[in-house]
Amino acid sequence: MGPMFGLPLPGFVSGTEHAFALALVQLLLTLPICIVNRKYYINGFKTLFHLAPTMDALIAVGSGAAMVYGIYALFQIGYAGAAGNAELVHSFVHDLYFESAGMILTLVTLGKYFEARAKRKTGEAIAALMDLRPQTANVLRGGQEVSVPIEDVHVGDLVVVRGGQSVPVDGEIAEGNAFLDESAITGESMPVEKHVGDTVIGATVSKSGFFVMKAARVGDDTTLSQIIRLVEEAGASKAPIAKLADKVAGVFVPVVMGIALVTAIVWLVYGETPSFALTRAIAVLVISCPCALGLATPVAIMVGTGVGAKNGVLFQSAEALENLHNVNSVILDKTGTVTEGRPVVTDVKSFGVEPEDLLSLALSIESRSDHPLADAIVRYARSKHVKERTVTDFEMIEGQGVRATIDGVRCMAGNRRMLLANGLALSRSAQQMGEELAAAGKTPLYFAANRQVAGIFAVADVLKPTSRAAVDALQSLGVEVTLLTGDNQATAKSIAAELGIKDVVAEVLPQDKERVVREKQAQGRKVAMVGDGINDAPALARADVGIAIGAGTDVAISSADVVLMKSDLMDAVDAIRLSRQTMRNIRQNLFWAFFYNCIGIPIAAGVLWLPLGLGLSPMIGAAAMSLSSVCVVSNALRLKFFQSTPKPAVKPGEYTVLPKEEAKMAKVVKVEGMMCEHCVAHVKKALEAFPGVTADVDLRSGKATLHGDSIPDDAKLTEAVEQAGYKVVGIE
Repeated sequence: MGPMFGLPLPGFVSGTEHAFALALVQLLLTLPICIVNRKYYINGFKTLFHLAPTMDALIAVGSGAAMVYGIYALFQIGYAGAAGNAELVHSFVHDLYFESAGMILTLVTLGKYFEARAKRKTGEAIAALMDLRPQTANVLRGGQEVSVPIEDVHVGDLVVVRGGQSVPVDGEIAEGNAFLDESAITGESMPVEKHVGDTVIGATVSKSGFFVMKAARVGDDTTLSQIIRLVEEAGASKAPIAKLADKVAGVFVPVVMGIALVTAIVWLVYGETPSFALTRAIAVLVISCPCALGLATPVAIMVGTGVGAKNGVLFQSAEALENLHNVNSVILDKTGTVTEGRPVVTDVKSFGVEPEDLLSLALSIESRSDHPLADAIVRYARSKHVKERTVTDFEMIEGQGVRATIDGVRCMAGNRRMLLANGLALSRSAQQMGEELAAAGKTPLYFAANRQVAGIFAVADVLKPTSRAAVDALQSLGVEVTLLTGDNQATAKSIAAELGIKDVVAEVLPQDKERVVREKQAQGRKVAMVGDGINDAPALARADVGIAIGAGTDVAISSADVVLMKSDLMDAVDAIRLSRQTMRNIRQNLFWAFFYNCIGIPIAAGVLWLPLGLGLSPMIGAAAMSLSSVCVVSNALRLKFFQSTPKPAVKPGEYTVLPKEEAKMAKVVKVEGMMCEHCVAHVKKALEAFPGVTADVDLRSGKATLHGDSIPDDAKLTEAVEQAGYKVVGIE
């Protein structure tokens, strides 16, 4: 193809005298491409023989015709060269279509490669779920506590669970109590207090406490095993998407072949030579080769997925991008999806004391507590830079709260039961305020000093700043929005009211979430599920499109078709908009590719030969074919100008959100020896003993990230950690 661009050819293939060498070299260069891409011929001709032609049939017919005619031209060049007919040699040199066959196969395969590279591996979700199962359990047998493989736990066994450990199987508490993090299974954002007689679920985590449970469901009967089975079934039930190009090909291929056959017959009847008739028929097949048609779908999808990734939306498969444009119902998980996913202080009300004094009291007493809600209060108080006071006689009362002496004054913090148990009564206004906070889905915590109620802190999992705007945007796109959560009805309805969502389903387990998705689909809805937790995995897999929040669990991300990397619900809106624009672009590409064939095929067949003496030369045919591909690719590239939906500005005071602590990060301490959440609590307590220091300790990475205006030197930090019983292996 060098001469087409003004480039010289090597001497041994230049000129009419070396025409046979040129043809042979082109054949030898094209054969490896055909062999590597032989699947197109195998699949294409198979579908053609079954009278159900697809895109592979178009590729096989187009490139196969080019190869066959190129080989025919090669033999004609050899025959004419031996006969000394230079004019015939020159004529057939221009009838070599090897470069067309190579271009068809290469461009289509390149598009399919980029499309296939983003395919989702369905087995990853199942493997991640399997990893959640504890490998061992501590079982009481013969009055002794023994560690046994999880497979050896039987119904009726007494299992011991300590703070920081995962619950190995489903069962009922027989002795003790604890706070369990059930967010992975039920979606409940707050740790749940469990007592004797309460049901516990396998794979949930004990945040604090000690209990003995009686195993009720083991092996394949546990809730986690049911979730795994649902993910497998839902993933396998998804029907493959019929490609638009294949639908076009089903009609286009037989029509083109019919036109080519009719063309050859007409010219033979008209009196032209078999060579002329065959040339016209082959020209019809070559110019109708599916370069543009084959690129129409994969190139647009490739550009669409690239634009999505640039905007923080990761499409894990081409099917997800295609499916999403049909979605007319979106189901939103609550915890971590529309909410922040962790408790924060939303309201603070002091009674007869200065706000600074109340915050100082709260920081001093709660910094000693390992209760999950205490951390939210401590973070809030430290963000206000209040002073921490001297605390003595600290004690925890299960199910109520904490008590301590602060600067010689007896203080307490906890729920309403704590106050009543200590003979303190709430005023009517304070009681009403607590009830209003509880009705709004918040948890009120009362603080008292010297037998007087000093104030109320409200803690809740608050909405993300963009959640309301995202719901409004989804509804403006004609999408029905449903809030689905494992939380209680009061919390769910309160959140739904803030979001402007009318359809609410609360207090659901993973099986119920998957069932709700199926019910929506049974009503004829195309459903997208947005979630972030293990409990969302079955619903994500069952939905027509599963959308996972990027900050969620690996299981949710593996089960989903789309991942929102910035954990912003507004990106779900962009994903739907981008999908709709991409599909519109694909339809435009298919139209122009088809329109090009409608113009080119009659000319190739020779409709202008008799009236004007004009035929379609191979050079013009190749240029026109390339131009159609360029037009399709250029149209697809317009998707690069996609603009994401503007994010709304958060009004001051509309949300009580803590400032980002990362802005004050000073040091990272690498700690060795932490084995459980109790270890984390010990290290955290040791580091936060320094005034003004906040520590975020991560068990998995073994790192403690310190924040504060004044961080102690490395020697003091090392000493504090080692005194707590752990080893410092590095400080950054």
